[in-house]
Amino acid sequence: MPRRAGQNHPAISVLSRCLLIIVLLARGVIAADDGITIVEAWIEMPDGVRLAADLYKPTDLEPGEKLPVLLEYTPYRRTESRFGNYPLFSYFIDEDYIVARVDIRGTGNSEGRLIPHEYSDIELDDGEVVIDWLSKQSFSNGNVGMFGISWGGFNAIQLAVRQPPALKAIIAADATEDLYQDDVHFMDGIMHVDSWEMSQDLDNSRPGAPDYVIDDDNFRNRFDTEPWMLTYKKQQRDGPFWDRASSRDKYDQIKIPTFHIGGWYDGYRDSLPRMLANVKAPVKAMIGAWSHAWPHDPYPNPGMEWRHEAVRWFDQFLKGKDTGILEEPRFAVYVREWHPPGPYLEYAPGFWRWEDGWPIDRIQQTRMYPQANHTLSVAQDDETVHALRYVPSSGLEAGGPVMWWGDVAHDQRPTDAYSLVYDTDPLESDTEILGLPMARRPTGW
Repeated sequence: MPRRAGQNHPAISVLSRCLLIIVLLARGVIAADDGITIVEAWIEMPDGVRLAADLYKPTDLEPGEKLPVLLEYTPYRRTESRFGNYPLFSYFIDEDYIVARVDIRGTGNSEGRLIPHEYSDIELDDGEVVIDWLSKQSFSNGNVGMFGISWGGFNAIQLAVRQPPALKAIIAADATEDLYQDDVHFMDGIMHVDSWEMSQDLDNSRPGAPDYVIDDDNFRNRFDTEPWMLTYKKQQRDGPFWDRASSRDKYDQIKIPTFHIGGWYDGYRDSLPRMLANVKAPVKAMIGAWSHAWPHDPYPNPGMEWRHEAVRWFDQFLKGKDTGILEEPRFAVYVREWHPPGPYLEYAPGFWRWEDGWPIDRIQQTRMYPQANHTLSVAQDDETVHALRYVPSSGLEAGGPVMWWGDVAHDQRPTDAYSLVYDTDPLESDTEILGLPMARRPTGW
């Protein structure tokens, strides 16, 4: 039983927890009255650079008591994220885990020069040291799990490929193993620029909270560095730069259990079936209606309490408990039903279904060909050339400054008016599409 049995949703409200932690934020040890203590720690790297860490621990942890440790490892400034981290992590603390949130080198409060770009060898080398350090602390039972959304999920996958001995299982939410194809910089070979890329470069240049010391070291290590966005936009073709941390050709190197969570309105959703199909170690996946968000705090609804399943997953592999999770279907799918176009969607109609894995045997693949009359048919038509006038503003409804790359689609008719469109006949019945639809050009083009 958890040490605070029945307190997965403590009497103190989430809002009260957050307000309380704002009052208590300070250097050193931060103790709250609901049984959780945050300890600030420094983790020294082999070159002497120290990474800043928050350790979320049960206040009543007994001397000599050892618990598994869950790591979230990102550049997203842990001290300024405590408002959201505290209620998120508290679920795991209540279930007898310690959670570590660590700032990547050169970000937040961590020392050293800013990493040259996301998922560099420097970041991942440091990550292996962090995992080893966490496994050897007096409060640790030696088993470390990783979890995270977006960046935290990306490097959880990549560190699983590297196989550090103490890393026993991961959960990656809204993440992908294919950097060029799926990541936020290029989509299907098309350059993508959004507010995150620009704001991240600004965040990188800011000194750590709460002192925000601006001195020569800050300018040298953070401000006087090449912006990440400029680095990415120089790499417009797939190749070694993107392959360096992509796991799409390294599935066989993932030897530990991995759990992948995605959302239909998130841009990283395509990774889930690939991981299910290619990873030979225990693997599970779940895709729901949400966008780039934790499933317990979703947009759009419905969401779900994913941390319940996360605890079962980590209990199985970090505590050695038989939770039965490996006997259950490997793929949970939220099947969406029709809804009108956006721009906003509070609730995506649909229902949950459980599948044994991927690929699903009953799926039928249909090859369809564009026709001269702009229809689609299973019959291949004679060769026809259709020309398209280039209108730079066309396509905003499909994703642009007004929406993120995975959000609910607006009405597409203004885009259709300036696009090459090919339609099927009206469908006679509801048709479910699940998988990875592909557009191929004829051989010889």
